[in-house]
Amino acid sequence: MKKILFTLFLVAVVVSSVVVANNDTKKETSKKAIQKPLTAEEMKAARKKWEATPDGIAYKKWENAPEGKKVNASYEKVKKHFKDFRDMEAVVTSVTFQRENAQSGGPKWLILEIEGETYMMQFIPKEFEPLKSLKVNDKILVRSRSAGFSHNHPYLILSGDYIAKDNKVLFKRVFNKNNHC
Repeated sequence: MKKILFTLFLVAVVVSSVVVANNDTKKETSKKAIQKPLTAEEMKAARKKWEATPDGIAYKKWENAPEGKKVNASYEKVKKHFKDFRDMEAVVTSVTFQRENAQSGGPKWLILEIEGETYMMQFIPKEFEPLKSLKVNDKILVRSRSAGFSHNHPYLILSGDYIAKDNKVLFKRVFNKNNHC
């Protein structure tokens, strides 16, 4: 009888120590996973550090050049549409654009003209499938939530979140409810 009680007691001690150790590990992991947002000073320091890198230097040079100023001006024209996710009337100018030295299986580009300015939208090949029916000079409605600047691209890059032609939705980005991506 003593042996059985001793064995049960020993098993209980081992199981409880494993549970406690596992719980501590989860707490440590969750503390690491949850990072508080950077403060304004930390963001400013990180940006300054990046601006000293070769990519940061190239970007700043481009930003102050006529090409960068033109892209920034085109952003100012459309940014009012982002917050409310409003329609922008666009005309397709290219569905076959490809960057120099780009791989054929790489991203697909849709080049648009909105309010007299040229913009780019990037899609993975699978997302681009429903857009293959578009032709140059097609009039479409576009909605975008954001835009990206790059010294490696000739135009402002709009996020392609919604595209419709003749009241028919050709593309609508599905956002993940957990991280809004």
